[in-house]
Amino acid sequence: MKKIFLPLLLMIFFIAGCGGSQQGSKDVNDPKYNGTLVIGLDDEYAPFGFRDKDGELVGFDIDLANEAAKRMGVKIEFKPINWNNKENDLDAGHIDIIWNGLDITPERQERILYSKPYMDNRQILLSKRSSDSTYLSEYDLAGKIVGTQAGSNSEDYIAGNKGLMNSIKEFKTYGTFKQAFADLSEGKVEVLVVDELAARYELSKIPRKFEITEVTIGPATEIGIGFRKSDTALRDRVQKVFDEMVADGTTKKISEKWFQADLVKHKK
Repeated sequence: MKKIFLPLLLMIFFIAGCGGSQQGSKDVNDPKYNGTLVIGLDDEYAPFGFRDKDGELVGFDIDLANEAAKRMGVKIEFKPINWNNKENDLDAGHIDIIWNGLDITPERQERILYSKPYMDNRQILLSKRSSDSTYLSEYDLAGKIVGTQAGSNSEDYIAGNKGLMNSIKEFKTYGTFKQAFADLSEGKVEVLVVDELAARYELSKIPRKFEITEVTIGPATEIGIGFRKSDTALRDRVQKVFDEMVADGTTKKISEKWFQADLVKHKK
């Protein structure tokens, strides 16, 4: 009796366990899904998503995502991630969306499903105001200690340009731009290649410390919201409410709050 009962008991546990797993799964592509969507971000990337002096998560994309979630009738959880590992986190289901000043590039499009672009962006140079160096083009980076964020469009461009990469004295990458700005301030790096929007926000906070050089490094880009390749229905659902936010002026108000200008695209 014991030999028969034990396998039967194990089979019952196995079937029950499978059923519980299915009940706990979430179908984000279901148009009626009203659970929690996990948004991955670098929580030290001002002004898109960062911690204020009280430790609260704030920012331009935070405001956009919160408004979109409210209109969709879903809850959202913001999850800080290693930006260099964002595609893997998305594929593995650790996050459902990347909404954090995400540049659209051909390489990323191989693994990420994007919304329509909603902002323009480019990579420019940021240096200390006290620096004696003059930067007129990317070729003036030769012999310099240059920094940028790991996993960024800037890193991809410089690493893929052998001539430029070989001319640089030292190329440093950082987990966050906050760390990069700190090293620039302390003179541990001479110049940063950084998103223009992030650089201008940083400059607005400490205008006497840094200065921007109007040199575009690599190709200009556009910013979009990222999804898993299989989550077309979720992408379309988010896009629909985002388009409504553009049409009724909500994105304009949020943009003016963070950039003092309406920088959101109004494409149909």
